[in-house]
Amino acid sequence: MPFEWMAPLMFVALVVVLLLGYPVAFSLGAVGLGFALIGMQYGHINLGLLQNIPLRIFDTMQNQLLLAVPFFTFMGLVLERSGMAEDLLDTLGQLFGSVRGGLAYAVILVGALLAATTGIVAASVIAMGLISLPIMLRYGYSTRLATGVIAASGTLAQIIPPSLVLIVMADQLGVSVGDMYRAAFVPGFMLTGLYVFYVLLLTLLRPQVAPALPLEARPYSGYERGALLGLLSYVVLALVPWGLTLWGWSNTALLDLVLLLAGVGLSFYLYVRNPLFARVLRVMIPPLVLIFLVLGTVFLGVATPTEGGAMGAVGALLLALLRGRLTKDVLVQAMRETAKLTSFVVFILVGSRIFSLVFYGVDGDLWVEHLLAGLPGGQLGFLILVNLFVFFLAFFLDYFEIAFIILPLLVPAIRALDINPVYFGVLLGVNLQTSFMHPPFGFALFYLRSVAPPSVKTVDIYWGAVPFILIQLLMVGLLLIFPGIVLRSLGPA
Repeated sequence: MPFEWMAPLMFVALVVVLLLGYPVAFSLGAVGLGFALIGMQYGHINLGLLQNIPLRIFDTMQNQLLLAVPFFTFMGLVLERSGMAEDLLDTLGQLFGSVRGGLAYAVILVGALLAATTGIVAASVIAMGLISLPIMLRYGYSTRLATGVIAASGTLAQIIPPSLVLIVMADQLGVSVGDMYRAAFVPGFMLTGLYVFYVLLLTLLRPQVAPALPLEARPYSGYERGALLGLLSYVVLALVPWGLTLWGWSNTALLDLVLLLAGVGLSFYLYVRNPLFARVLRVMIPPLVLIFLVLGTVFLGVATPTEGGAMGAVGALLLALLRGRLTKDVLVQAMRETAKLTSFVVFILVGSRIFSLVFYGVDGDLWVEHLLAGLPGGQLGFLILVNLFVFFLAFFLDYFEIAFIILPLLVPAIRALDINPVYFGVLLGVNLQTSFMHPPFGFALFYLRSVAPPSVKTVDIYWGAVPFILIQLLMVGLLLIFPGIVLRSLGPA
C-alpha cells in the first residue's frame, strides 16, 4: 500500500466504523492500532512509534486541566438537586408574568444563569422541562414555542462559561481555558439576547402564542414594574463608568464608592418596600455568588479553572446544605454520574491519543493541512467549510466526540492559515450547540421528551427547535463576519 494512501484510508475507516455504531473510544483506538500494524507490515511505520502510546496516555492522566471536568460536573449535578432552578423559575416567572411572553423570558434568563453555574445541558433542560413546561402549557403558551425555548435555553450551557466543551476544546487546541472563557462570555450572552428578541418579536406579531399570566396566577400583582425598574437601575449604575470613559472622563475611586453606596441604598429601600424585589434579591444572590466564585476568580487570575471548579463544587455543596437538600442519596447520585461522565471523557481521550499518534505518524496532519489550506477564500472559506462540516457531523456525533476526533485534525490547518485558536474554539462552541437541537437526534430534545407531558407531541418538540437552530446559525454567521466580538475580549495580540 502506498504511503500516501495511509492517512486518507485511516480517516475513511474511522468514519465507517463509527457509522456502524461501535463505541467511539474503542473505534478510535482500534483504527489507530489496526493501521499501525498495516503500516509496519508495509514498512511505513516503525515499532518505536507505538512505544510512545504509554507516554501519551500517562501525559493525559497527568493533565491538571482535565480535573476541571469532574469538578464542574459534580457542581452541576448537586445544584440540579438543590432546588435553585425551581426558585429561579418561579421568582422570575412572577417578575415577568404581567407581560406577554413573560414565562419564556424567565426560562431564557434562568437558562443563562444555570449555564453560568452548572455548565451541564441535561441538568438545565430537565429542570426547566419539569418545572416550566406544564405551567407554560396550562396558561396557553404555544407548545412549539414552549418546548423550543426550554431546549434552546438549556443548550446555553454549551457556550456560557463554565462550559465543559470549552475546557475540552482548550485542551485540544493548546490554549488557556481562562482565555476561552473570556472570549465566550460575550457571544454567549449575545445569543441569550437573540433568544429574548425572538420571543419579543413573536409576541408582537402573534400575541396568542405567549399570553401574559392571568391576575389570579400573580400573587405579587402591582409590584412587578417596581421590581423590574429596580433591577434595571443596577444595569444603569454599572454602565455609568463605561459611559464616562466614552465622554473622555476618567473613572475614580470616589465615583466607584458613590455608585456602590447608591446601589446599596436602592437595594435597602426596595427590599423594604417591594416584596417581589426582596424575593428576587434573595433568590438571585446565591447563584451570583457562585458565579463569582467560579468565573470571577478565573477572570481575575486568582484561580486556575481547575481551582475555580473545586471552589464551585464546595459552593454547590454549601448551597445544597443551606437549603436542606444535601442528603446521602444526592451525594451518591452526583458522584456516580460524575464518575460516569469523567470515565467517558477519559476513555475517548485515550482512544483519540492513540489514533492521533498513528495518524501523525503517517503524515495525516500534512494531508489535512494541504487539503484544507488550499481551499478558495482563504481563512473565511476554511471557516465556512469547517462549520458546515461540523454542523452536519453533529447529526451523528455529540460534542465531546467532535472535539476529540475533529479538532486535533484541524489544528495544523488552523496554524497554517494563522487563525486565532481561541476564536476558532468559540466559533465551534456556538456551532456545537446545534448538536443538541438537531431533529431527530438532538440530546436536548431527548431530555425534554423524557419529562414532557404525554399531551406534547414529539413532532412539536422538533418543530419548536427549528427557529432556535436558525438563531444559533445566525450567531455563527455574526462571529464569522465580526470576529472582533471574540477577539476584543482577548486584548491586544
